[in-house]
Amino acid sequence: MPSALDTPQGAAELAESLLPPLGNRWLHTQAVAARAREVSEAVSEEDRDLLIAAAWLHDIGYAPELRSTGFHPLDGARYLETLDAPTRLVRLVAHHSGAVYEAEQRGLTAELGVYEREDSPVLDALIYADMTTGPAGQSFDFGRRIDEILERYEVGSEVHTAISKARPYLAAAVERTAVLLAAQA
Repeated sequence: MPSALDTPQGAAELAESLLPPLGNRWLHTQAVAARAREVSEAVSEEDRDLLIAAAWLHDIGYAPELRSTGFHPLDGARYLETLDAPTRLVRLVAHHSGAVYEAEQRGLTAELGVYEREDSPVLDALIYADMTTGPAGQSFDFGRRIDEILERYEVGSEVHTAISKARPYLAAAVERTAVLLAAQA
């Protein structure tokens, strides 16, 4: 039986069951899902629902009841596995927005490495949606979003260091998506 989690509706329902108590995180998630829907033409038609589902679920690892490592991409991916979510969805959540860079800072590279990263227009579009959406759902350009993250996290913190190192990788993903969207226009 196919999973409902790789559909926008099923993913939205799961996210709504976990994230609303987190306030701005829930606003961010809703806006990332909306942005993913807006940019879904950057991916193949058969991958559009998966992209939007991944956007709904990208931050579920922040839900307090799912925290085990404290690293939300990994905690979210592990939870999705317990629900028998589709492998690609689990991997997209695990690797959203340059997670490998933060995993390195946290000493969780091997744990994240269990999930293969797909370098694809789907992952790029997920990064685009997340990296152009502020912490309370604001629409930001990429540079403003990175600056906002760097301002929010203390210099030397795992997130600040990881985002600083990931910036070229993230910028390239955002640019690849922008190019694909321009080609559709």
